[in-house]
Amino acid sequence: MANPVLVEVLRGERVESAHRGAVAVCDDDGKLLIEIGDVSQPVFPRSAVKSIQALPLVESGAADALGFGDTQLALACASHRGETAHVELAAAMLAAAGLDESALECGAHWPFNQDAMVALARSGQMPSQLHNNCSGKHSAFVCTCAHLKLGHRGYVGFDHPLQGLIREAMQDVTGAVHDEQNSAVDGCSIPTHAIPIRSLAYGFARMATGKGLAPARAKAAKRLFSACMAEPFYVSGSDVADLPLAQAAPGRIFLKSGAEGVYCAALPELGLGIALKCDDGAGRAGEAMVAAVLARLLAADEALSAKLMHMARPAVPNRRGFAAGRIQPTNVLA
Repeated sequence: MANPVLVEVLRGERVESAHRGAVAVCDDDGKLLIEIGDVSQPVFPRSAVKSIQALPLVESGAADALGFGDTQLALACASHRGETAHVELAAAMLAAAGLDESALECGAHWPFNQDAMVALARSGQMPSQLHNNCSGKHSAFVCTCAHLKLGHRGYVGFDHPLQGLIREAMQDVTGAVHDEQNSAVDGCSIPTHAIPIRSLAYGFARMATGKGLAPARAKAAKRLFSACMAEPFYVSGSDVADLPLAQAAPGRIFLKSGAEGVYCAALPELGLGIALKCDDGAGRAGEAMVAAVLARLLAADEALSAKLMHMARPAVPNRRGFAAGRIQPTNVLA
């Protein structure tokens, strides 16, 4: 089946491009409340599931042993922008376990934040693995290995014991099989698994409420969500849509973007999980989709819903900063 057009990009009042996609909203019993498009479609969630991948950090006792608070736990779930605070915190997490940047196996790239990138280039330095947008997650991984006395070398490999712990957590939370048959390699070198969109929505509802999870896992999930909602800057950065969306309702909205137009989110007060995928991988469409879905689900709070819907309809500026058009969700998401 062809997924419906969910987001349009207008220049003036004429549609210039359109983005198709699928959306699932699920409760913690697995009941679909919203089903748009093919939600049985397996997708690679990529970075959208970092909060689930961080469960072993908390469950193992590593986070407590190393004195990690909300900022460290948020960075463990982050796709950060390589800003100074992100880089320094990742380094401090490693130092707490007696490690440094050389323990990481995520690879290096220039900061995604333009100011941070320019500053680093002007300093004459090259980016390190700490600038990788996944360095917080990877720092958490090697800290978990150190606490459990697992050799951290090769921790990104499918057969490493840490990845076994992560797969078990992912399977338990989402109810979907994670094995070599649906596995590929993520941009930061760890395994990523293609699972149905509806399974992701179900998993995030369970992360939000803890229903059906073992007590220790439910407690760890709540702690990670609380940390991310308390410190949204450390989950993303100062120049991405995730930050103002999270800040629109502090402590009420958890959301995390993934590569290629994927978003996963949760509304703990409603016990709902959300997962969506923009078919063509456009990040701008994914941002509009998740904002519109959040606005729809939070309609009882009229002011908040209006604010979120405004965020779902950002202007498209020209080179002089004038609005040449706009991005907008279609009526399918209304």
